[in-house]
Amino acid sequence: MKVLEGRKVYLAAATLRPETMYGQTNAWVLPDGKYGAFEINETDVFIITHQAALNLAYQKLSLSPEKPTNSLELSGHDLIGLPLRSPLAFNEIIYSLPVLTILTDKGTGNVTSVPRDSPDDFVALQDLKSKPALRSKFGVKDGWVLPFEVIPIINIPEFGDKSAEKVCVDLKIRSQNDKEKLAEAKKS
Repeated sequence: MKVLEGRKVYLAAATLRPETMYGQTNAWVLPDGKYGAFEINETDVFIITHQAALNLAYQKLSLSPEKPTNSLELSGHDLIGLPLRSPLAFNEIIYSLPVLTILTDKGTGNVTSVPRDSPDDFVALQDLKSKPALRSKFGVKDGWVLPFEVIPIINIPEFGDKSAEKVCVDLKIRSQNDKEKLAEAKKS
């Protein structure tokens, strides 16, 4: 990590729902995903996938125009447990945690987790909280996940202030493996 000394390093995540960031409890990374530390300018480095870096480079957001500059190859496993500061989050420090559903050819390969809104985020967080063997498999420490609860931020008529939890309970979604029910939940 010496190559990153003196730089501002960001685990950059894309979102289409910035209003939900107050309720962020963690960030998701793909354990087997391939990431890099890409130089955006002289001082800033984004931890993202190569595809995201290439997309940014063609928008002139790279040290070298149209050519991503990767200072360090990383895997998702390397990123699990990173303490992060999300500028709008209620929690001062959140952690990067493993989830297996990230598509690394979309967005940045890093996903914000807002279990108040997202059924996928809700059940993935509950899986990590309730399954010590799953935490152990990915080297997730209890302190990275157990203290974090759903943060109510938006009250929706008929769904309340924890809409993802309500939908998951109503549809009897028990884990991340309930893919059909999760797809149904997203339509709600």
